[in-house]
Amino acid sequence: MKRALPVLVLSVAGLIPVWRYAPSQDTGAETAAPAPAPSVSSSAGPGGVTSAVVAGSTVDTEKGPVQVEVTFEGDRISSVRMLRQPDHPQTTAAVPQLIEETLRAQSADIDTVSGATVTSDGYRESLQAALDAKG
Repeated sequence: MKRALPVLVLSVAGLIPVWRYAPSQDTGAETAAPAPAPSVSSSAGPGGVTSAVVAGSTVDTEKGPVQVEVTFEGDRISSVRMLRQPDHPQTTAAVPQLIEETLRAQSADIDTVSGATVTSDGYRESLQAALDAKG
């Protein structure tokens, strides 16, 4: 009998969240807003080499939005800059690695940074959009 009261109280306390649970009214169909088209600007530099700056599309990740800006010298990627990134310690540490890997690979075919998988995926998607926009 000594255990009956605590068991009853704990059972009721455990059931209260179940009783209060209200399922979301989501229909299950996810609709994503269309990503804005990447923007391209170019100019001719010394020696006739065309320089172009291309902003990739903004990719919404579960950690936050990711967007890159790629600078091309001719057909080579000369620099990559993050325009938008999640405010997260792993992201801050991963960005230099992602940029370095991009400059080495000269493509979006780069490895995921351990601990920043979501940001790495968003980075690659935005980078690929910029590369596609450049043509």
